[in-house]
Amino acid sequence: MKLWLVRGGRHGETEAYSLDNGLAVIGWREIPDLSSVKTREEVATILQHLNPTAPAARITNHSAQLFTFAHRIALGDIVVMPLKTRAQIALGKVIGGYRYLASDGNGRHAIAMDWVRSDVPRSTFKQDLLYSFGAFMTVCEIKRNNALERIQAVLAGKTDPGDAELGIETSDESEIALTGTDLEAAIRDQITRFIQSHFSGHGLARLVAAVLEVDGYQTEVSPPGPDGGVDILAGKGPLGLESPRLVVQVKSGSTPTNVTIYRNLQGTMQTYKAELGLLVSWAGFNKAVEQEAKAQHFQIRLWDQADMLSAVFRTYDRLPEDIRAELPLTRAWLLVQSDEDTK
Repeated sequence: MKLWLVRGGRHGETEAYSLDNGLAVIGWREIPDLSSVKTREEVATILQHLNPTAPAARITNHSAQLFTFAHRIALGDIVVMPLKTRAQIALGKVIGGYRYLASDGNGRHAIAMDWVRSDVPRSTFKQDLLYSFGAFMTVCEIKRNNALERIQAVLAGKTDPGDAELGIETSDESEIALTGTDLEAAIRDQITRFIQSHFSGHGLARLVAAVLEVDGYQTEVSPPGPDGGVDILAGKGPLGLESPRLVVQVKSGSTPTNVTIYRNLQGTMQTYKAELGLLVSWAGFNKAVEQEAKAQHFQIRLWDQADMLSAVFRTYDRLPEDIRAELPLTRAWLLVQSDEDTK
């Protein structure tokens, strides 16, 4: 059994399709069916024919990934798909071989999957695994730091046990090396862990309230302990009595929020005669919540880890001094590595 990273598109464009259809899908839609190819060199020949001016390094990189996807990933292997559209990671088992799904002249390269857990919070994993998940590759094998055993533990409902020693590197030339890491994702993961440890429980509600105050709301934060479904009441105007009035529920736990909590927020909004609701869940939301929330798009907003970080970054310079002292951040410029060579 092996562990593979398979991305759902550069911007997450195939994630929903993959999860909804029980598939792992990659790009390269201009590349024909690879079922009959026998070697990486054959794939390289196809790529060179389609793009004669492409650099040799890119041809080598892409042909290795395509051949791996079509012919090295096997039944029973485990696939990790970091999600771009939310701060979660999908984990699944391969249940079918490679197939080419032809449509509109541009097919899809796909593998049948059982997505055992499609909503695992990124914060479930320790930083070394997150670095591997951030590799600038669409398809690659993950072998470092006993990754397979640790993912199996998470699939079994346990936490990431970590690893005290490095995994054994292989000299097999067919292995695709991790050629780089998504630095932006790595930095966000580091900040996420800091917030999780320093603003846990009631502290997260306090951070959400600070962001809302920057956005012009007057807020009332419930004291620690049972809150009756309300963590923050917020309103516009000098007394916080003007519309729009907002009810906020904050969940800082490690389990994705379910639809019961979402519906409870709807009832609480009616009780307090609030026009808007905000449900903040550090561990994200399960699929039922996301589907039901579509119909309430203009009444209730969902924030997961990624949304919370974006809100903090957007308002950071205007947050209260005590919050900034507890969450010391600085702005930095990074040269963005192009992922053109990884598809």
